[in-house]
Amino acid sequence: MIELTRLNGNPMVLNSDLIKIAEASPDTMLTLINGEKLIVREDTAEVVERVLAYRARLLASVARRLPSLGELQRVVSLASLDVSGLPRAQTAPPPRDEQEDD
Repeated sequence: MIELTRLNGNPMVLNSDLIKIAEASPDTMLTLINGEKLIVREDTAEVVERVLAYRARLLASVARRLPSLGELQRVVSLASLDVSGLPRAQTAPPPRDEQEDD
């Protein structure tokens, strides 16, 4: 859930998984998967940043509960996140067929 601000200044909390489209016209209009439209004060870049931060917190919470880094890599791959920027020591080793023969 992310906190956003309606045009009248009232805060609201939105399930970010329901956002289908975010467009600036010039106010930010969010179209939800059910077709409902919401106009918020935050610009589209801020909405995206809040969604990414929320999902990162979720992933971190899941990671703390996992017994190994291999399980973390599995969860990350299920979430379709790019972990290529992580140092190699923090990710699980590649499958045997990708390792070089010694």
